[in-house]
Amino acid sequence: MTTAPTVAPEKTGQTKTKYYPDYKVIVLNDDFNTFQHVAECLMKYIPDMSSDRAWELTNQVHYEGQATVWVGPLEQAELYHMQLRRAGLTMAPLEPA
Repeated sequence: MTTAPTVAPEKTGQTKTKYYPDYKVIVLNDDFNTFQHVAECLMKYIPDMSSDRAWELTNQVHYEGQATVWVGPLEQAELYHMQLRRAGLTMAPLEPA
């Protein structure tokens, strides 16, 4: 008995790489954290945060009500979010970028 060879179906299109989405860490304005505390927390917990950038973001939090202080992979976003929240900052829930 002779069997026909198995033919694999041809691939249509190209394979696309799917990346994990980035997440935003957002600090919200509140009535109890000082500018100094917010800026110091950003410099302490967000990698490569310069003093100038921390103060820009702190002003944005105050005058606009919120600021996205970091964007990146979920695990790191969760860590920075937790650290800032534990330091007393008011945080928005993590959201996809």
